[in-house]
Amino acid sequence: MGRFSKTYYAHPLSDIHTEDIGTDTHIWQYVVVLQNAQIGCKCNISCHVFIENNVRVGDEVTIKSGVQLWDGLRVEDQVFIGPNVTFTNDKNPRSKQYPEDFQQTHIYNHASIGAGAIILGGTEIGPYAMVGAGALVTKNVPARALVVGQPARIVGWVNDDGTKMEERNGFWIDSNKQKWIEDNKKLIKA
Repeated sequence: MGRFSKTYYAHPLSDIHTEDIGTDTHIWQYVVVLQNAQIGCKCNISCHVFIENNVRVGDEVTIKSGVQLWDGLRVEDQVFIGPNVTFTNDKNPRSKQYPEDFQQTHIYNHASIGAGAIILGGTEIGPYAMVGAGALVTKNVPARALVVGQPARIVGWVNDDGTKMEERNGFWIDSNKQKWIEDNKKLIKA
């Protein structure tokens, strides 16, 4: 029913201004993608999403409804961005006053961001990290960290599939029975 090309599907009620969209990506109704945005292969971009110019989205990314991706955002492969997640990119916003460069925010491979979370500009969310619904991320989230709250704080560590690792005898045990230790808010294989 929508507009098909050789590489991706765009719903007829979407407004796409870039040709830099990968194979098998699906873009649904009321999505706006500006001219210089780059979107990878096999992505699913739900309705009511806005993607600004200086945004890079990797392969197999899911972006749920009500999300705006602002200039300076980098999203790596297999990232999940839940509904109504809010990103910022300007530390000192003022109407009609634009910074020379917007803050860079980086979401690494396999990270997941829960519904309604707020991600402040200039932060990084590490590989496999899990940001809980409604969390306020004000600083970097390490790889595999499970963060919740406002401001977000580490409450555990997660497996590849996003389930929480088991804590036992001072170690974190992953789903493959591998032991990890927490060192200075980072997880290291034991």
